[in-house]
Amino acid sequence: MSGFKIRTSKYRHVFCDQPKPEETWTEFRLSTVTGDQQYIKASAKYFAIGLQGGGGPMMVGRLDRPGRFEAGTSPFVSGHAGAVLDTDWNPFNDSMFASASEDTNIKIWQVPDDWEPTDDKGNAKKGEELQDSLADLEAHRKKVTLLRYNPTAANTLMSTSGDYTVKIWDVESTTAVVSYDDIPNLVHDIVWDFKGDQCAFSCKDKKLRLMDPRKGGLTATIDTVHDGAKSVKMSYITDTKMVTFGASKQSSRELKVWDLKNTSKSVHTETIDTAAGALIPLFDVDTAVLYLCGKGDGVVRLYEYEDKSPFVFKLNDGFRSNIPGKGYCMVPKRGLNIMQHETARILKVTNGQGIHPLTFSVPRKSDAFQDDIFPETAAPIAAHSHAEWFGGSSKSPVTMSLDPANANSAAGAVAKAATKTTFKTVGSVSQELEEAKARIKKLEALLKSNGIAY
Repeated sequence: MSGFKIRTSKYRHVFCDQPKPEETWTEFRLSTVTGDQQYIKASAKYFAIGLQGGGGPMMVGRLDRPGRFEAGTSPFVSGHAGAVLDTDWNPFNDSMFASASEDTNIKIWQVPDDWEPTDDKGNAKKGEELQDSLADLEAHRKKVTLLRYNPTAANTLMSTSGDYTVKIWDVESTTAVVSYDDIPNLVHDIVWDFKGDQCAFSCKDKKLRLMDPRKGGLTATIDTVHDGAKSVKMSYITDTKMVTFGASKQSSRELKVWDLKNTSKSVHTETIDTAAGALIPLFDVDTAVLYLCGKGDGVVRLYEYEDKSPFVFKLNDGFRSNIPGKGYCMVPKRGLNIMQHETARILKVTNGQGIHPLTFSVPRKSDAFQDDIFPETAAPIAAHSHAEWFGGSSKSPVTMSLDPANANSAAGAVAKAATKTTFKTVGSVSQELEEAKARIKKLEALLKSNGIAY
């Protein structure tokens, strides 16, 4: 007689407590735009979120400075002619991010090193508004709805728009190098695989399309990824597996696991609940833990992926709150408190109570670094340039250790990432041009006064 076997997991007992009021960001007015976006995105240092007001204002907050954001006092980012719909942070520069707007444009921004919307006591701090973008990407004909940076190639960005196109950008030259336009309706989600060699996008027509981002052609199509009408979200789990999130014919929220080598049928389907909001999946590739959030509810469900049937295993009851969430994002591992055994941090946007940091930790008695729950993670270093990637180079993300004892190697990774291409704002270039003109005029006067022809 075989005994009952309990599945073991290092993350089975991961927990999250409701954050304290002093740990949250408050007093800002969220933008009223709606859509399929997450509403908030974060780097290891900052987060960005759209606000109400003219010029597409954005709040850029520091992860280490929770507190009150006051309009008219705290500095914000503004430069669009319409509301901001989505943002995404450069994975190789914690201070650089892209913003997508209703004005059809994408702007690239660099957050100054002295950026402080709140002081160390959590009070609003006066500062200058950031208005000069580093670059403008202009090719879409209607509002730009979603953005995703390539996880391995420098200055490579994917976008989609209300003009029913998906574009791949060379950010440094501000040109769209690929544009796929055989899409009949609005795109719900866009994602890269782990190497940035393939991308996928879901559409309102219920189809999921896999695309070669270098050639702009489809490699596979799933005709009806979910039967329901809810927005379909996706996440690559491995090189050959993908999980999609949508609704059944009965409008129940569900997830499906797909083998990308054979997309004729999903290999696993799991019903989640009957709530109405769209799901937002946040997958931690380092630990294979899926944090499943839902718009309009306060529950974060935890699943662990294993490459055998049924593929996804529920870890525990996750995080539960009576405060509904509007949007969610995950903070990169480099921004976590590793020595407190924090394995994930999710920023939760609420409608009236600010931004809540949800800290997920594994209970351990030891104060030492726990290498079994903290494998190597993505470093802020591009594996190849945009030109190399576009030419066919295929590389895995550069990784780094999270062990503080290896701080030198981690610091070296960040220092190496700092030696990347630098961008200049239009304002700084204009100022340099005026200074150069004045210098030329002065030199011409000196030549003329000395009777030297030129």
